[in-house]
Amino acid sequence: MVKRCEPTARQMRLATELRRLREAAGLSSREAASLLGVAPAQITHIESALAGVSELRVRRLASHYACVDEEFIDALVAMATDRTRGWWEEYRGLLPTPFLDLSELEHHARFLRHVAILYVPGLLQTEDYSRAVFSSRVPELAGEEIELRIQHRKARQRFTVPYEAVIHEAALRIRVSGRDTSRAQLARLIELSEAEHITVRVIPFDLDGFASAAGTMTYVGGPLPKLDTVVRDALHGSAFIDSEAQLHTYRTSFRKVEGASLDPAQSREFIRRLAKEL
Repeated sequence: MVKRCEPTARQMRLATELRRLREAAGLSSREAASLLGVAPAQITHIESALAGVSELRVRRLASHYACVDEEFIDALVAMATDRTRGWWEEYRGLLPTPFLDLSELEHHARFLRHVAILYVPGLLQTEDYSRAVFSSRVPELAGEEIELRIQHRKARQRFTVPYEAVIHEAALRIRVSGRDTSRAQLARLIELSEAEHITVRVIPFDLDGFASAAGTMTYVGGPLPKLDTVVRDALHGSAFIDSEAQLHTYRTSFRKVEGASLDPAQSREFIRRLAKEL
C-alpha cells in the first residue's frame, strides 16, 4: 500500500465521511478492520486519507456500517474512484495547497453561493482588481507570486455551474485601487450578472435591521446536501466546513441574506448608479 504524502481536500472529505459512518455504527477501527479482513492500521490510513480505497471496499464498509443510503454510497464511490487530474494540478508546488483544494472543490460543485462583505468575490473580479487585492497582502508577495495567483483565479472563473453572489454595498464602494479599477470592476459585475448561470444580488447600506451576514463565505453544493461544503477565509488559505449541523446553519444564514438583498434587476440598477458616481 502506497501512502499519500499530501491528500487533497476531496480525499480528506471521503476519509471523514467513512469515519463518520463507522462511528455512527458504533464500531472501533479495530472492529472495522476485522470485518474487512485487514490490519487496523489500514483503516487508520483510509480514515486519514493517507491511503486510497477501492469501490469494492467502500461498498463493503458501508454494508458493515449498516448504511442503506444508496445514493450517498454511490457518491462516496465516485469520490473514491475519481482519478481526475484537473487544470489546477499545473499549480501544484507553485501555489499553497488550499488554492488547489478550492479549485478541485469548485470543479466538482453542483452550484456555488457566495456572501461578500468587503471585497467583490474572486470569481467575479477583474484582473486589475485581483492584482490590487493580492498586492495588499502582508507580508508582501513577490511579483511572480501575484501573477501566479491572478492566472489561477482567472482559470477558476471559467466555471459553468449556477452561481449566486450576494454582495454588500461596502464591497462595491471600497476602492482596492484607483477609480478606473473600481469603475471597470462594476462594469464587469453588470456584464456577468446578465449571464444565464450567474445571479448577483446587492445588500445596500440603508437596509434596516440587517445583521445576518457575519462575514464572507462560499457555499459549495455537493452531489447530495450532506456532501455540501462551506468555505471560509482563514489566515493561511481557506477553511473547509462540512459537519451537518454547521452546514444547516450556513444554509439558513444564506437564505436570510438572500431574502434581505435586492432582486437581480434592482441589484444591476444599483450597481449602475454606483458606477455613475465614480
